[in-house]
Amino acid sequence: MYVSARSDYALRAMLAVAAARTGGGGQAGGGLVKAASLAAAQGIPLSFLQGILLDLRRAGLLHSHRGTEGGYALTRPAVEITVGDVLRAVGGSLTTVRGRPAEDAGYHRVASGLGEVWLAVAGAIATVVDRTTLADLLAEGSAPGSRTDRPVRR
Repeated sequence: MYVSARSDYALRAMLAVAAARTGGGGQAGGGLVKAASLAAAQGIPLSFLQGILLDLRRAGLLHSHRGTEGGYALTRPAVEITVGDVLRAVGGSLTTVRGRPAEDAGYHRVASGLGEVWLAVAGAIATVVDRTTLADLLAEGSAPGSRTDRPVRR
């Protein structure tokens, strides 16, 4: 799995918005985060961040509120938004083979087993990112991806 700057920035932005909403500890709040302050706080170029925020809004993960008191807020609680949701919103497939989804990799003869390997890798990655929520990452002392008490969301 390759984690692009875009994916890393998207997760950092979502965590900052989630922390503003919850006060950082998982309880509901109502803070809106402005793109400019988010960019400055996270060290993300504002023009790049604006495109990421647009993708996150289109994916239904963020609401944008206009006006001088506006900003961005999560569309649902941090416990309901997974790392996988964010990664898919900004990057599409979690695992690619030669730039295409692992499911589309076709092999023949001696290399025919590679397709199964790439699908297994994709499944393992999906298991971790789909079990790790924004709330998990904001929680003190959490071990992302180690939670096995929740079913994998698809």
